Amino acid sequence: MTRILSVFLIAAFLILAACNSDRQDNAALRAQIDSLQKKLDDAYKPGLGEFMSGIQIHHAKLWFAATAGNWKLADFEVGEIKESLDDIAKYCTDRPEVSSLPMIRPPLDSIAAAVNAGNASAFKSAFILLTNTCNNCHHATKHEFNVIKIPDTPPFSNQVFTKQP
Repeated sequence: MTRILSVFLIAAFLILAACNSDRQDNAALRAQIDSLQKKLDDAYKPGLGEFMSGIQIHHAKLWFAATAGNWKLADFEVGEIKESLDDIAKYCTDRPEVSSLPMIRPPLDSIAAAVNAGNASAFKSAFILLTNTCNNCHHATKHEFNVIKIPDTPPFSNQVFTKQP
């Protein structure tokens, strides 16, 4: 009987020790998770303004590429604008302005179709629509002071916008 009691006590002790070990492991894991979460919380996240500045540059580059007949570069710039819009939806979820962004998609799709067709006339019409839609979005989000226009000067002097051989 003492032998059974001894085995029972040893088994109970091992179970308790294992449970305590699990608590220590859980505490260590929780501390690691908390540390990683703090690093994520403190990581740099671009703001809406940074994304919009990038879109403004791509907007201008798109204009100069397409008006120079460089449809490959124009297509690239359309893709960059779409990617920026996707990033805004992903990274700026706390901004109420994000809910207005879908209004930009139809004019951007019209530009993409004109670019794919190499149609300068359709491009200019679609670009005017996109620019006006940007301004309408700014009005809707109470940023009417930020007025976008068709560019008249290339944003960079170190880029060739004409089609290259």
